Amino acid sequence: MDFRSKLANPGQFVTLYGTTPPRADAPEERVIRAATRLAERIAPLPVDGLVVYDVQDEDGRTAAPRPFPYLPTSDPRAYSRRLHDLLAKPMIAYKCIADMTGETWGPWLTEAREEYGVRFLSLVGLPTARGRVSLLPLPQALKLAAQHPSGFTLGGVAIAERHGQGRSESTRMLRKAANGCDFFISQAVYATAPTIGLLGDYARECAEAGVAPRRVILTFAPCGRPKTLDFIR
Repeated sequence: MDFRSKLANPGQFVTLYGTTPPRADAPEERVIRAATRLAERIAPLPVDGLVVYDVQDEDGRTAAPRPFPYLPTSDPRAYSRRLHDLLAKPMIAYKCIADMTGETWGPWLTEAREEYGVRFLSLVGLPTARGRVSLLPLPQALKLAAQHPSGFTLGGVAIAERHGQGRSESTRMLRKAANGCDFFISQAVYATAPTIGLLGDYARECAEAGVAPRRVILTFAPCGRPKTLDFIR
């Protein structure tokens, strides 16, 4: 069974490994060394594919100072292609559409497929909506990507912590699915109750709407030091 079929089949368990691209200013030899080492670690693992994130500065979420400085990273498409060449595994490339417009989105998608071999995309909107307006709304970006001749399999993010208190993440997930989203990847799970609540409500709303739930891939990340915990908070 190919990866696309496996994603769509609720009877199949899917395991992914997530990573971030190198810093945007990293020299080529350092990028090659990092990718090679990562591929050596992943090669013996029973994973179905990899996720390459699109890291964004989210300074609008909180007034608290960042424990770590924000450092721009290289294009996830390019790093996905490099890792695919080393591992021959499916790659899901994240893309934040905050810097895209209706005019630039189509060419970006064409380049992603033709130049970088991207078949699986996970789209995210603005890191925070406070004080910013997206030139390309996420629903429109999803629709355009779903209609693109490249035949992308599209994913989206599920954020359990914004579910409830007048905001329904499960309803957002239903809308994303209607716009072409085939699967969801959660943010890192660090509290069980919000995630359980979101999954339960999503299953109920799907049943009420008479639609099949899309696959939800839960993200778990090790945390090695208190400073990282501060960043998560």
